[in-house]
Amino acid sequence: MRKVKILTGYEAAELVKDNDVLVTGGFVGSSAPETLNKSIEKLFLETGHPQNITLVHAAGQGDGKGKGSDHYAHEGLLKRVVAGHWNLAPKLGKLAVENKIEAYNLPQGTISQLFRDIAGKRVGTITHVGLNTFVDPRICGGKLNDKTTEDVVKLINIEGEEKLLYKSFPIDICFLRGSFADRDGNVSLEREVATLEDTSIAQACKNNGGIVIVQVEKIVESGTIDPRLVKIPGIYVDGIVVSKPEEHEQSFGCEFNAALTGDIRIPLNSVEKAPLNERKVIARRAAMELNADTIVNLGIGIPEVISLVANEEGIGEYMTLTVEAGPIGGIPQGCSAFGASINPEAIIDQPYQFDFYDGGGVDMAFLGLAQVDKEGNLNVSKFGTRIAGCGGFINITQNSKKVLFCGTFTAGGLKVNIGDGKLKIEQEGKVVKFINNVEQITFSGNYARKMNQDVMYVTERAVFKLKQDGLYLTEIAPGINLQKDILDLMDFKPKMEGVPKTMDERIFCEKPMGLKEEN
Repeated sequence: MRKVKILTGYEAAELVKDNDVLVTGGFVGSSAPETLNKSIEKLFLETGHPQNITLVHAAGQGDGKGKGSDHYAHEGLLKRVVAGHWNLAPKLGKLAVENKIEAYNLPQGTISQLFRDIAGKRVGTITHVGLNTFVDPRICGGKLNDKTTEDVVKLINIEGEEKLLYKSFPIDICFLRGSFADRDGNVSLEREVATLEDTSIAQACKNNGGIVIVQVEKIVESGTIDPRLVKIPGIYVDGIVVSKPEEHEQSFGCEFNAALTGDIRIPLNSVEKAPLNERKVIARRAAMELNADTIVNLGIGIPEVISLVANEEGIGEYMTLTVEAGPIGGIPQGCSAFGASINPEAIIDQPYQFDFYDGGGVDMAFLGLAQVDKEGNLNVSKFGTRIAGCGGFINITQNSKKVLFCGTFTAGGLKVNIGDGKLKIEQEGKVVKFINNVEQITFSGNYARKMNQDVMYVTERAVFKLKQDGLYLTEIAPGINLQKDILDLMDFKPKMEGVPKTMDERIFCEKPMGLKEEN
């Protein structure tokens, strides 16, 4: 009988050689192989090896305070990083900004799909995702600094249509995480909030002659795991590492919640309501666009509040909320648990979720709003010396039938007073968000117009709509002065069709808006 090797974290780290390509699993603070990540850091600091490795991961991995992929943020350890999201690993981002490593930011969903193509020994992933954004090689091909020169994305033409080819690459070793492993190496993921792309990564690594290491909570006897729960078969696995409980949290800083895995269902009325502030105002106005029987994606940040608003208004059941990590249905979670959902109806692999997204399966998507320009372009991925990364933003925003970007009108110290159906600005934000030209194109207004996409920009004081001839200001909040509070704080003048209408006063009151009666 095949018996898998049981290793310590340090022994697993020693399997990573100089110049290797290492792929790690995880999504924000969930499914993170923290024991393995910490072990690599410890080994490097003690021995100076491995050196010049390439680190690849799809979703952002970390807590912004040193966990996750920030364990790899040491000069000499890294040669290159290819990541879908960077914001949760500021030390890693600093190395990229300082030109000390080669650095790429590619769409999260496309990276997750690329692992499947690598497994199948295909040339790469061919898709429209990324066209006309900073990932397009005609702009910068996802390169983040001057040190990064190799083209990993290629513009091609197939059947008269422009597409992007994200090139395959060899994988030498991967670090994944599961719940339980039997003595033959079969790994289940039933206590994880999502199954992510773990199967695809393991297949890609194995088919490239690489080493597959999986961190788990416990080892059980062979044959005791339901085969339907096995997501990483033992034939792919080279080694198992049993982690400490504190290095195997369901999500960073979170106790295990069975409602996130489908083991139990909790009453929806037990979910706390969002406080009335600028975030809830934005979420309420966005929620007014929701329709019954729609499939919805919610991004990280203010869009997370929309699920709370929908639940408070009693209309959560009229739509199906999805998260790119794989959950379908339920209430998407935020912070380190982003990627999970309370009471999910289903949890599918991340690449398949993005297949559905890329094909236009999402009716409405609510994403964050950082910088907007006169063309309707949006930047959420790079701000001066801070690399945030696109995450799944490009996949989702390019392909949803309707997109609503949600964020405050200004940033940096904004304070508002909300009540009695009105909004008052008590302290203006220092940072202007509506500028002439965005620093990096994460969402292309021109591409959206070409695809006749329905696009809105929702803030606490104003609503904008993208039309064929530009960006239009369509609504302003009651209590707001059009000139002083909006136009004077924009680097460009938006188009208007007469006087913008007044936003619904119910948005600015404590009591629920009564959206259920309208659906």
